[in-house]
Amino acid sequence: MADLILATNDDGGPEIFASLQGEGPSAGTPVAFIRLSRCNLACTWCDTAYTWHFEGDERPHRDGVTYDRKANQVAVSPAKAAAKIAALGQKRLVITGGEPLMQCGPIADMLAILPDIEVEIETNGTTRASSHVDIRVDQYNVSPKLSHSGNAAELALIEERLEHYAADPRAFFKFVIASPDDIEEVRELDRRYRFKPGHVFLMPEGTTSAALRDKQEWLSRHCVENGYRMSDRLHIHLYGDERGT
Repeated sequence: MADLILATNDDGGPEIFASLQGEGPSAGTPVAFIRLSRCNLACTWCDTAYTWHFEGDERPHRDGVTYDRKANQVAVSPAKAAAKIAALGQKRLVITGGEPLMQCGPIADMLAILPDIEVEIETNGTTRASSHVDIRVDQYNVSPKLSHSGNAAELALIEERLEHYAADPRAFFKFVIASPDDIEEVRELDRRYRFKPGHVFLMPEGTTSAALRDKQEWLSRHCVENGYRMSDRLHIHLYGDERGT
């Protein structure tokens, strides 16, 4: 049974914690979180770069910071992770990253020990859950990366994967918006893949309350005009841009 590779919290332990979901359709819901390490994309504005931007990784990030892998990754058995999650006493689990679906095998082993918990997975939409994971998922939060992320479209917007998620009623799409120009990209993807009404969220990019509020002033208008829902980042307002929140 393979270990899960997790991000670390500020104390160097595995980043497993209870909080309120801050984004998307479940915002405000009390949940348990588990944050896995590693990602197959490299967003220039990523606020969890400690899960992938390790020393020697030359992919650009706007902060210019790289992280020591040993200090920011920890291997945890599925059984130990499940026990920590169960001890939090929450009814719903959010599996996030990084890109969590890079670790489907140990995720499936962990979920087999947590048969009664609801499961929400946050993914960049370039990967697909194995059947053993998919059967346990109640909700996918799919966040395809637009051109301002710095990822090449052929890596970030994979047609087969987007078609799969667009057809899945459990999937909600959450697009990070940095400027009004990004919204036309969302509209083009919507026209192409025909996302289900009510399943598209626009979320302002930012890691401070001030930055989020500034973008929400104009983003709200675009949501009304295009029929999209707006996602806040509740945890930023409550706790700031911190691990374990």
